[in-house]
Amino acid sequence: MAHKAIAETSTRINLQERRSNTWIVKMTLLVTSTLTVMAGAIIAPSLPAMQEHFATVPNVDFWVRLVLTMPALFIVIGAPFAGMIIDRFGRKRLLVIGAILYGLAGSAGYILPSLTALLVSRALLGLAVAGVMTSVTTLIADYYDGPSRAQILGFQAAFMGLGGTIFLTTGGFLADLDWRNPFLIYLFAFMILPFIITVLFEPGHSRDEDSITPIYSPEDCVAEAQRCRDAEVSVAMRTDVAVPVRLLFFIYSSVLVIQIAFYLIPVQLPFYLESLVGASAAQSGFAVSVTPFWFASGALLSARISRRLDHIPLIGCSLILVSLGFAIIGMVESYYLMFSGLALVGLGFGFMVPNLSIWLASAVPESFRGSALGGLTTFTFLGQFLSPIVAQPIIQQLDLNGMYLVAGGFLCGCGILIVLVFHLGALRFS
Repeated sequence: MAHKAIAETSTRINLQERRSNTWIVKMTLLVTSTLTVMAGAIIAPSLPAMQEHFATVPNVDFWVRLVLTMPALFIVIGAPFAGMIIDRFGRKRLLVIGAILYGLAGSAGYILPSLTALLVSRALLGLAVAGVMTSVTTLIADYYDGPSRAQILGFQAAFMGLGGTIFLTTGGFLADLDWRNPFLIYLFAFMILPFIITVLFEPGHSRDEDSITPIYSPEDCVAEAQRCRDAEVSVAMRTDVAVPVRLLFFIYSSVLVIQIAFYLIPVQLPFYLESLVGASAAQSGFAVSVTPFWFASGALLSARISRRLDHIPLIGCSLILVSLGFAIIGMVESYYLMFSGLALVGLGFGFMVPNLSIWLASAVPESFRGSALGGLTTFTFLGQFLSPIVAQPIIQQLDLNGMYLVAGGFLCGCGILIVLVFHLGALRFS
């Protein structure tokens, strides 16, 4: 009986692995990921025109920037709850609800008449993204392991970047016609929804089950394995693994700083280009899309680079690369020369972001993975929300080009410090 129970468990796990390795499952996960990180930035090319439309609103320059980053605040609020919900009730159900809310709340900006109503819809969009991003990333961590997980997480970051490139470029052209048009891009969620419903499945479930009842009890598997040490199939459980608190603090802090800096591009660059070269919405959208394009390129290379370079040196070197990009953005006055700086920023962040996700997913116990990745989502979008708040006093003192130079100098200092401390042996998490 013991041999049979363990063999059946192994067979079902193998079936799940084969199913998750199909191209349609992978593509559904990756395309769904495009809804997440750049969700707020889709409307970036519309910001100057939106500010002009609502010119009579007091402090309109701040409120319009907040329209872009408001989703981030509510992602911060919703992500911890999303992590707890999926750990307790399952991943797929929340993903379906999140995708529906994403399409409705995101596209609502096309018809809403006031800035206040826009802010409310953007808050709901943030809650939707919290559910979608946490569910998708946790499903990837559940479906895949080892090198396969590293590869898929790298592809996920790449698809996020490519999605941002396509959405921002399209949004720029649409915004030249009317500033409200980019809000229609959020309807893309309804095109993905049928695949989410029919293709994805709860990990640990049979092919035909749509409930969230596990196929096997982890406690039963452990007990059977202990009683049958001579079984042909071994069952390994890690229920006693401690949560790596120091590592979580380092990764979350890194993500916070990264996202504050990353969002200086979609939030501030359209205004910078308009003042510098009189750029149109289409030109601004294309320029902003350069960064996610190179982010995708860096993410595709991240798994290969991480096999040759430890996590911490990779983060330090990537920060130095990003700092060089910000320095170029702050110094050049040519629209096209600025693309080289935007490319370096995207490339450096592309190396870092999947590296941090891979590190976190492999370091935490499976029972805590949803909550840990929910925390990663929280700090990712907290950084996005804080970006215009942190940048505003610097802009008032030094203007937009000075802000980019300050960001470059700060990130360069952080990168050098991380590399030096690591080589001195003072930065360890085990």
